[in-house]
Amino acid sequence: MKDIARRFPENPLLMPKDVKPSSPNLQVICLLNPGVFTFEGKTWLLVRVAENILQKEGVLFFPMINAIGKTEVIEVPLNDPDLIADDPRVINYKGLDYLTTLSHLRLLCSDDGIKFYEPEGYEPLMGSGYLENFGVEDCRVAKIGDTYYLTYTAVSDNGVGVGLRTTTDWKTFEHKGIIIAPHNKDCAIFEEKINGKYYMLHRPSSVAIGGNFIWLAESPDGIHWGNHQCIVKTRKGLWDSARVGAGAAPIKTEQGWLEIYHGANADHQYCLGAFLMDLNNPSKVISRTLKPIMRPKENYELSGFFGHVVFTNGHLVNGDELTIYYGAADEFVCGAKFSIAEILERLE
Repeated sequence: MKDIARRFPENPLLMPKDVKPSSPNLQVICLLNPGVFTFEGKTWLLVRVAENILQKEGVLFFPMINAIGKTEVIEVPLNDPDLIADDPRVINYKGLDYLTTLSHLRLLCSDDGIKFYEPEGYEPLMGSGYLENFGVEDCRVAKIGDTYYLTYTAVSDNGVGVGLRTTTDWKTFEHKGIIIAPHNKDCAIFEEKINGKYYMLHRPSSVAIGGNFIWLAESPDGIHWGNHQCIVKTRKGLWDSARVGAGAAPIKTEQGWLEIYHGANADHQYCLGAFLMDLNNPSKVISRTLKPIMRPKENYELSGFFGHVVFTNGHLVNGDELTIYYGAADEFVCGAKFSIAEILERLE
């Protein structure tokens, strides 16, 4: 079955060179996986910007946020016997894991959904506090009433959890803290209540028993979450055999709640698929795509900081048209359009 994505001919829409670093001593390495929303008549992206220090021969530098909120640079000789640096994303030093880059979230907007720029007066969203000292990543944006809910991956030496901030004007934010403790990520809140309750999808991770599966949770207030249920698992021998995770907020259709999700195999190749949940009981999964609706095939998806990746946590819905903004090869921001009806036809 072929890829049904209609990619923007302008792809990549954004590359690392298009965004200025947050500090003169940093360089932008990657742009990844934007949250997407509309505000004041424009299309907005909340892009994850990953930065590091300009490296020099024989030494590895990696940044982190210290206790007073400033960026601190750790320097380690490459020949240090306590250093394990065989992954471009994560290193291990003296038994502890660190990220090779430090991520924050940057706001960009567009009048046409293709050409994006950084508007004045909107500050970057940086990691804050000891539970975000390795940065903030991969934000999903859900609008309920007049409030935007920002769920993001909060990374620190304490683990990887889900943080929440809310806003109504994108200039002032309320920090709600960690709403799901480590290890957890890929959190997407439904954009309306069901039977008076808030619902979310999230992804705990297990290195032993269980696996990287999609779970559902409910809440009376959008902050305190419980009644967790596992609803979508990996599938042996298929494109989503190693891990699965939610994309953006589920889309309400007549047939049910449609969720675009990512899956990866043992070779760390990421594709997109879909599944459908019951409108009144989202813990009931009605159907799921057997094959991907989008797979890496363009050069900008196959080659980059971490190749063979298409990954989304942001989209816009206009009738039957679904516009997905996605990260390609963990380096570029791209766009593609889908027919919701066509995706529904692929469900089995």
